[in-house]
Amino acid sequence: MISRHATNDIMQGAQYFPVVAILGPRQSGKTTLAQAIFSNHIYLSLEDLDLRSAAINDPRTFLITHRNDHGIIIDEFQYAPDLLSYIKTTVDHDQIPGYFILTGSQNFLMNQAISQSLAGRVSLHTLLPLSIAELTDSKMLPQEIETMLFQGSYPALYAKKVPAQLLYKNYFQTYVERDVRALTQVGDLTTFRTFVMLCAARVGQLVNLASLGSECGISDTTVKRWLTILEASYIIFQLRPYHTNIGKRLVKSPKIFFYDTGLLCSLLGIEEKDLAHHPNRGNIFESFIISECIKRFYNQGKNPQIYFWRDKTGHEIDCIIQQGQRLTALEIKSARTANQRFFEGIEYWDKLTQANSEQNQSKDILKSESFVVFAGSSKQPRVRPHLISWQSLEEIFRD
Repeated sequence: MISRHATNDIMQGAQYFPVVAILGPRQSGKTTLAQAIFSNHIYLSLEDLDLRSAAINDPRTFLITHRNDHGIIIDEFQYAPDLLSYIKTTVDHDQIPGYFILTGSQNFLMNQAISQSLAGRVSLHTLLPLSIAELTDSKMLPQEIETMLFQGSYPALYAKKVPAQLLYKNYFQTYVERDVRALTQVGDLTTFRTFVMLCAARVGQLVNLASLGSECGISDTTVKRWLTILEASYIIFQLRPYHTNIGKRLVKSPKIFFYDTGLLCSLLGIEEKDLAHHPNRGNIFESFIISECIKRFYNQGKNPQIYFWRDKTGHEIDCIIQQGQRLTALEIKSARTANQRFFEGIEYWDKLTQANSEQNQSKDILKSESFVVFAGSSKQPRVRPHLISWQSLEEIFRD
């Protein structure tokens, strides 16, 4: 088993809360991790139609039947959301920390159900696919960035050696046919598939509701709803612009990114050999780096506060990370060889923030050093101290 960095945070939650919920996309390793941490718990999957029927039709008997001295893991519990009300009654009576472990892959359904039934009784955790740090620890990190982007980060690619083309083809088909059809009532699945592929083609770009709707033949309202579905099932995330008193006339639209570049490449029909010179290479690499930053926060049990910054004159910073009073700016470059142009955006940002700080004499934000993350190897000599290889991304979080 590949060691997961979220383990400590999940174990800590189980010490204090009777319910632990592990959320994340399908096949991100939630079940494997839950069974490894809570090895004495009974495992029940609501993918099993008989168990699902029992949980829906007679939840009290379902819980009594499987009662034991250690606890219960209930996998894909979004299929029986009403079960949470009965779990609430049980935990209020028994008060056993870490007794119920819930896993699921539909965030929007689960958060609604949890907020209604288990508020104050549950420790929430998000498990995304493998991070650079986890792959490095397990000595499985690909050496070439094209291999990393094409394969993506799902555990089955590394633990079971499943070919990327096969995994993502089946992954997307399963996602659409099961999750979307059963849980979200999209209606026209063919149009929804087209919509997802259009989102993939726009990775790293500002969201344009009218353009997406026009190409798919759907309304702006439907575009918003479908984007919410993709976010809630951990396919995409929308990166919001950073708003502060730095500069004027800032862009207000979010950008679309994908949590996993393997799935993204599959949707775009990109082969590994094409990635070196593909026109979307830069945006795919940017999506990869920002997703990695998000993973680090979730693995530590923190909510990521990650943004981008762009003004109306075209100046832009790819990624702004806020941690309390600490602000970190990242420029993300997909080339392997550094050049002076790499640093133009960061230098502009540093001058702007310094001038803004002096003008306002504000100490609300203590800005940290800025970094340029590029696609070169960590073995290359650094031309500047703040030039970081994608393989050494962890360095930007060190004090």
